[in-house]
Amino acid sequence: MKALLFLLLSSFAIASLRSLLRSSTRSAVLAVSLCSALVSSFAAEQRPNVILIMVDDFGYECVTANGGESYQTPNLDKLAATGVRFENCHAQPLCTPTRVQLMTGRYNVRNYLNFGTLRREETTFGHLMKNAGYATGICGKWQLGHELDSPQHFGFEESCLWQQTRRPPRYTNPGLEYNGVEKDFTKGEYGPTLVNDFALGFIEKNKGKPFFLYYPMILTHNPFQPTPDSANYDPTISSEQKLQNPKHFADMTAYMDKMVGRIVSKLDELGLRENTLILFLGDNGTNSGITSRFQGRDYKGGKGSTNAHGTHVPFIASWPAVMKKGRVCADLVSCADFLPTLCAATGVEAPAGVDGVSFLPQLKGETGTPREWLYIWYSPRQSKDMTVREYAFDQRFKLYRTGQFYDLSADEMEKQNLASTALASDAAAAKAKLQGALDQFKDARPAELDQQFLNSGAGKDKPAKKGKKKNQKKAE
Repeated sequence: MKALLFLLLSSFAIASLRSLLRSSTRSAVLAVSLCSALVSSFAAEQRPNVILIMVDDFGYECVTANGGESYQTPNLDKLAATGVRFENCHAQPLCTPTRVQLMTGRYNVRNYLNFGTLRREETTFGHLMKNAGYATGICGKWQLGHELDSPQHFGFEESCLWQQTRRPPRYTNPGLEYNGVEKDFTKGEYGPTLVNDFALGFIEKNKGKPFFLYYPMILTHNPFQPTPDSANYDPTISSEQKLQNPKHFADMTAYMDKMVGRIVSKLDELGLRENTLILFLGDNGTNSGITSRFQGRDYKGGKGSTNAHGTHVPFIASWPAVMKKGRVCADLVSCADFLPTLCAATGVEAPAGVDGVSFLPQLKGETGTPREWLYIWYSPRQSKDMTVREYAFDQRFKLYRTGQFYDLSADEMEKQNLASTALASDAAAAKAKLQGALDQFKDARPAELDQQFLNSGAGKDKPAKKGKKKNQKKAE
């Protein structure tokens, strides 16, 4: 219907233009300007705004709508109730690997260099959306290169980031970079609120044209400190070492959910909610120091692990113009699938060589082409360790390149290797399918990437300071 209206408007504009051209030159010029503005405005209106929200260290078990029992996530639950809640979305086990894969739509085997780096040769969804005429912004956690122009280089016109050029505190009295310019806060400000304020301002500023906002949140990563809504919030602290306690994870989750609610409220206020596609996911499993209640049982966070507790993340999509009622989708989704889906939803051509598969049909309630398997190549390279964990899996079975084979329905934590076991016909068929998937990538790793990593010296262990134990701080 909207396409038909666009054609009718275009036809009307052309007819009006012809009529005015027969009158005067001045009228003709005016007609050209008016008709062009009308048609461009209507065409832009058809393209959805897109907001991609990714929470830091936040597993599937943390959302109440998924069966979580430990935390309050009313805004996420509302999005799920009126949108599409995906049950089988998987990310990489750690943040930088996920961010690289999400932003480029390509498996890590093809383009991952080392922790904290996104190769500047890569094409991201920021580039694609900007080139398509979208206003582009990014706010939250960066961790993909220390260059002053990093966000802009990758297609984001405006940025408000933590961990771009430096690594100051992120929560109470944080240090942020606004378009590469460092700004420190000292009056009790809270980092996630400041970042959210930027997001709201970006939406307000670009309300008259299509925009793409990538919002990789600072929350809910440790240090587990009080939020402004916590009873023991202390606006005077300026260190990530103070008031740390895993019990604060619940407050941090609630505050994250509150920030999502502020985004939705701003869209409602501006009349943009109907044609804005919101995509919400986690970047990897929850911190291993957090144990939650999930569907009647204890569920330990698995960040950094290749089992489901490390990769299974929440994914909720909301787009009122397209989704008229809430649905649940059990199809497999990879973080590589977001780039081609954004392209499909906005009419942008996806670049060649993308590994992701668009799930736009599933957003529309159609069958689409569901994945038969997911593939992960994982080698974080935070140190000089170049160990690779590579595997393919579906909703039930999982096969590693090294031969281990698991029935995930009975062995979620992968304790019973079935590699040497006589398999039932369904398991044997699944193993053959997954082996076929792995075979597709046996020569996919460019040798020059590994050599570049070795030559760069990146990831080398730092010597321990005299008289002190070697720093064992966990990955960001």
